[in-house]
Amino acid sequence: MADKIAKAQATWPGSNTIFGKIIHKEIPAKIIFEDDQCLAFHDISPQASTCFLVIPKKLISQISAAEDDDESLLGNLMIVVTKCAAVLGLKKGYRMVVNEHHGGGGQSFYYVHLHVLGGGR
Repeated sequence: MADKIAKAQATWPGSNTIFGKIIHKEIPAKIIFEDDQCLAFHDISPQASTCFLVIPKKLISQISAAEDDDESLLGNLMIVVTKCAAVLGLKKGYRMVVNEHHGGGGQSFYYVHLHVLGGGR
């Protein structure tokens, strides 16, 4: 059974990315929340006093590549942001950022993720 799990993880799309390695606990992260669809963790390069990322466990390269079947997954990411914001005490609000395409959207890493920034700098 362990061999089947290891094989499935090794062939999982995105498993060789930094996010895939965080999902599989191959790289440590300060995890805030995890469910069967996504993972939220503190950003290692924070741009605000409170800064975290929410990533789907399914590899979606960019928002424009999302399919109709991804609707509930993407909605879940937003709900997880609200749960994490409450746990982290972001009572005065926060900003969510999703980059789309490197041209005008600033996307430098092709794995959908939400940046959440709050608490000022």
